[in-house]
Amino acid sequence: MRDADNIRQLDEARIADWMGFIFFEKSKRHVSEVPAYLPTNSKRVGVFVNYSIEEIAEKVSDFGFNLVQLHGNETPKYCHELKKRLGSEVKIIKMFQISSPKDLEPTSKYEAWVDYFLFETKCESYGGSGKKFDWDILDYYPCFTPFILTGGIGPDDVEKVKAFQHPLFKGIDLNSKFETSPALKDIDLLKNFIKQLR
Repeated sequence: MRDADNIRQLDEARIADWMGFIFFEKSKRHVSEVPAYLPTNSKRVGVFVNYSIEEIAEKVSDFGFNLVQLHGNETPKYCHELKKRLGSEVKIIKMFQISSPKDLEPTSKYEAWVDYFLFETKCESYGGSGKKFDWDILDYYPCFTPFILTGGIGPDDVEKVKAFQHPLFKGIDLNSKFETSPALKDIDLLKNFIKQLR
C-alpha cells in the first residue's frame, strides 16, 4: 500500500488483518515517504530487501510497524540480531522462494529467530512472480513455525485456498491480482474475495 486514501478505505473496511508497505527501490510499489494516513485497524508490515538493521529500526519507528517482512538474502544471524534490536513486540517474517521440497530445507536454520515464513513462487527477482507454486510441496515442510502463502493468488482462487489444509498455514498474501494499478488496491474486489473466503 502507498496511497493514503486507498489505505484509509481498506483500513475502514476492516477486511485485511495486515497491510504491507514495500521498501525496495526497484519495486513499482516502493514507498518513499510516510503516507498521510496509516492503518489503525490493520497491523502494519514493513517489507524490506537487504536493508541494514539500523535502517529497518528507523522505518519501524517512523511507520509504527508491527511486523517486518524480509525478502532479501538475510542470514539466520542477521535475523537473530534484528530480533534483538527490535524486541519481541515486532514480529519477523522471512520469505523463501519455493519450487521443490529442497527449497524448504533452509527454513530450519531460521526457525529460532523468525515468527512466520512467507512462501513465494521461485523467480529471478526479489519481488513476486505473480504465479502460484505447487502447494503440495508444503507436505515436506520441516518446521513448526507458522507460514503464509503468496504468489499469484487472485479473485478466482477462493476454493483453492479453502481446500488447502496444513496445521501451520496461517494466511495468504494478496497483492497484484487485486490492483487497479501498482500499489492501488481494488477495495470491492478484496471485500468480495475475503467475504467468500471467510
